Amino acid sequence: MFLADTNVISEIRKGARADAGVNDFLRDPENEIFLPVQVIGEILRGVENVRRKGDLVQFKMLDAWFQHILRDYARRILVFDLDCAQAWGRMPGTNEQNLIDKQIAAVAVVYDLTLVTRNTGHFSGTGARLLNPFSGVPVGPHVP
Repeated sequence: MFLADTNVISEIRKGARADAGVNDFLRDPENEIFLPVQVIGEILRGVENVRRKGDLVQFKMLDAWFQHILRDYARRILVFDLDCAQAWGRMPGTNEQNLIDKQIAAVAVVYDLTLVTRNTGHFSGTGARLLNPFSGVPVGPHVP
């Protein structure tokens, strides 16, 4: 089972231009994929930034995509609860840099999920298992 970072779930928005490794990973029916609530916040923040800039055409497209993500993952959005907060607080390297990334890592650790991201360096030293589908590394249920 896997926990997708924002850059992975956002890749599907590119359609045919999306990274082939990410597409393969996300489409593999053997991969049960969850989202941390922080990813929902990061995506919505990006959508709202476009709205605030006044690009209503792009905003409407992004908002429709965001609503689709909310529907598709509704039962697979994981909260940052007390156990996650404690794991995050104990996590080595937790500092002012990448606070949200460290929270996402804590969710992965607490729920025993492999964190899927392009930015593996953001999560190094957290104790989370990592997978980068952008790198051409084999993906699927056999990944530790």
